[in-house]
Amino acid sequence: MALVIVAGFSVQLAMGRSSFSSPPLVHAHAIVFMGWVVIYLLQNLFAATGRRVLHRRLGWVAAAWVVPMLVLGFAVTLAIVRRGQAPFFFRPLQFLVFDPVSLLTFAGLTTAAILMRGQTDWHRRLHFCAMSMLLGPGFGRLLPMPLLAPWAWEATLAACLIFPLVGMWADKRRSGRVHPAWLWGVAAMIGCLLVTEAITYSPVGDAIYRSVVAGAPGEAMAPLEFPAPPAGP
Repeated sequence: MALVIVAGFSVQLAMGRSSFSSPPLVHAHAIVFMGWVVIYLLQNLFAATGRRVLHRRLGWVAAAWVVPMLVLGFAVTLAIVRRGQAPFFFRPLQFLVFDPVSLLTFAGLTTAAILMRGQTDWHRRLHFCAMSMLLGPGFGRLLPMPLLAPWAWEATLAACLIFPLVGMWADKRRSGRVHPAWLWGVAAMIGCLLVTEAITYSPVGDAIYRSVVAGAPGEAMAPLEFPAPPAGP
């Protein structure tokens, strides 16, 4: 999962589609979210090597870390939509909705994993599903997104589901049954998709979009029409 994120953003940089000249908000967002990837890797390393004290201490740091992730994730999405810069293979309204809903799904699964930290079998699987929810930006920079429109968002979430589905297969092969934590995690991810679609194509979604872009360049973008592809690199 970490490799998906690193590969996706490395390709983006190598192809000249992003640079370090981005606004400070984007850098803060990047540092906090890449920080979560490092935390998740360390937590798995500590658990696998029996360093439980370190695992527990870092766990409380991780719990607090989710808050700035939500704040910065929402802020970056709002800034992009207000500037009228939603990627051209997403409907602007859908982009405005699916980013926050995905983050809230991640936060919900992470909270459930923390609350069930005494039951390791549930704890680690729920965290795994939560981490899978964050892979959309990585896959979105590796998949041929323009060719996947109008289903680019749905295809990205389908790619994220690969990881928990592999976990379910591994459980089945190892013990002959699928742990129920996987079912809850996958249900939450599918629920994220359904909620996103329901809000996107509803009057509520339209009202949210218009209130967000009011007085900004994004106001000129039709909420459910795909923006024109960029004219240059």
